[in-house]
Amino acid sequence: MDHKPLRAVLFDAYGTLFDVYSVGLLAEQLFPGQGARLATLWRDKQIEYTRLVTTSNHGAHYRPFWTLTQNALAYAIKAIAPEARGDGWPAFEERAGRLMNQYRHLSAFPENREVLQALRERGIVTGILSNGDPEMLGISVRSAGLEGLLDHVISVDGIRKYKTAPEAYALGEQATGLACAQIAFVSSNAWDALAATWYGYRTLWVNRLNLPFEELGTQPHRIGTNLRDVLEML
Repeated sequence: MDHKPLRAVLFDAYGTLFDVYSVGLLAEQLFPGQGARLATLWRDKQIEYTRLVTTSNHGAHYRPFWTLTQNALAYAIKAIAPEARGDGWPAFEERAGRLMNQYRHLSAFPENREVLQALRERGIVTGILSNGDPEMLGISVRSAGLEGLLDHVISVDGIRKYKTAPEAYALGEQATGLACAQIAFVSSNAWDALAATWYGYRTLWVNRLNLPFEELGTQPHRIGTNLRDVLEML
């Protein structure tokens, strides 16, 4: 492994800085007894759609992350409420709109500010490298009070390819001007940590849910339980 000192830390946004399952409480209010299932289906379909539009027809079917999030929510609602299919959808549009608005303001994990401040005090470049489109990320960063703590907020939208495309991870090097071996990439998504490791980043998988890592023969450089573990990599 390359032992060059780390000079930057890039974070995934959704699932890592912002809790994608914090929509579950509102989902439960709107769909009693189905909130957790809806939140899980929504997230799984959202990620599946990013892969479909990236790998199919050379990206001809690309849509911004906000649009894919709306599409994934519509699927999840129709999966748990068959009456929403076809002509029944208008009766569910108001609930879908409320959930999408909640997604703009996802709960931030409590250690975010502490970790970002500590990194900046050590002279480490900080940033987000995310599938989110620029408007989504801007709202989330402001809502979480993280303005001024991030040197870069990098969206894949400009290249129209989602992670795990290598071109998406390359944006981190381009933005910071650093080699990937000098950059730590932090994600709570195992697939993301795996692909970033393959790309060449020094990786931290934040395993908040005590899950096994991907069974594809590669491990992240470090596994932790929250963002504070990135400070041990420095």
